[in-house]
Amino acid sequence: MSILSPQALELNRLLKTQSETVYELLSAKGKAIYFPKMGILAQGSAAKGKEINATIGTAYEDDGKPMILPSIASKLLLDTKDAFPYAPSDGLKPLREKWMELTRAKNPTLGKTEISSPVVTCGVTHGLSMVGYLFADPNDQIILSDLYWENYDLVYSNAYGAELKFFNFFKNGLFDIESFGKTILSGPVGKKIILLNFPNNPSGYTPTRSAGKAIIQVLKEAAEAGNKLAVVLDDSYFGLFFEEDTMIESLFAELSQLHQNLLAIKVDGITKEEYAWGFRVGFISFGIKGGSKDLYRALEEKAAGAIRGNISNVAHPSQSLYLSSLKSESHQIEKEHNIAKIKERYLKVREVLASHGEYKNYFEALPFNSGYFMCIQLKDLNADKVWETLLNKYSTGVICYSEQKLFRIAFASTPARQIEKLFNNIYLACQDCSNL
Repeated sequence: MSILSPQALELNRLLKTQSETVYELLSAKGKAIYFPKMGILAQGSAAKGKEINATIGTAYEDDGKPMILPSIASKLLLDTKDAFPYAPSDGLKPLREKWMELTRAKNPTLGKTEISSPVVTCGVTHGLSMVGYLFADPNDQIILSDLYWENYDLVYSNAYGAELKFFNFFKNGLFDIESFGKTILSGPVGKKIILLNFPNNPSGYTPTRSAGKAIIQVLKEAAEAGNKLAVVLDDSYFGLFFEEDTMIESLFAELSQLHQNLLAIKVDGITKEEYAWGFRVGFISFGIKGGSKDLYRALEEKAAGAIRGNISNVAHPSQSLYLSSLKSESHQIEKEHNIAKIKERYLKVREVLASHGEYKNYFEALPFNSGYFMCIQLKDLNADKVWETLLNKYSTGVICYSEQKLFRIAFASTPARQIEKLFNNIYLACQDCSNL
């Protein structure tokens, strides 16, 4: 790494003063990054309000409005100033403030705990990638469950050279807390990155309240042992909880105030929570016990610097449209309608599985209680052959995890009236392949 910028050195000094743990968790890239307060940005800021401002790389009309194409602007019910100019690299301030407000409302355990202001990213995937930029060095291990979203391979291993290290997710139909604890607590004391995704993709599982407490206890023991922990919480499917005993707050709520050796990093967004997949608006939030405004400001600046050097900023229209939608009186009603529909499909899956005992001859469901998905595990069958038969003979598509003999089923995208036929087709495909 080249000689660090004075601005990066100043942020590092501030972080080190406020939290040795946070400083030590940063990757080499994380230590080197900064949000430039000098140069073009500073000079552009200094020119705001001046009679002549020839600094910014945006074209303006003679009256000071953005120079736009009417054929594009006519499709938007937004003021051109809320769509066409660049957004700040850390996101629109009103959006960041609103997302923090919503995060506290959805996670009341947070109370008034000091946390960072959310930094806006280009979707959750980009948020996860920026976390890798800030914290993952080549050959760092990232601890996660053996059922995981395959894009983590690209985001962390391919992009940053990190190694994925797995714990066993389920044992006897429950979260395997023994494997989780053994994986976290084993090995030398030092920096450890843990990635937890609930509701989980692909399994559709969120820990029960008791399992959630056990997870927190393991992480507390690891922190008390002297480990420096970065716990990344991929909350992509947050809010889609369908059972009474499910943990309905993000682990971020408790982890952000658990221990001075544990930095909680919440990555979430409007993608699934607000049914706006193509808008590509996500957020990164930070929390650590005793964290100060100065500490979080430094982390926010590093995240903003990583974003500026990566994509410059997140699309302005997407941020403005979501902000505008929050002002609608029907916004929450519309969300609840969608959640109810997905829950109806979830319950239909439960009903179908419960009423067809013969399915157990060929497959069984893994634990699921939330999110978009559920998984079935095949018994003594070639998963690829069953998948091909299902696709070609029964015109039915699912995601196949060949090595684990798993099928991921997206009930969130399947009409309730098709769910029984879906599982019957899987059963028939298994029957066909068992006779080969």
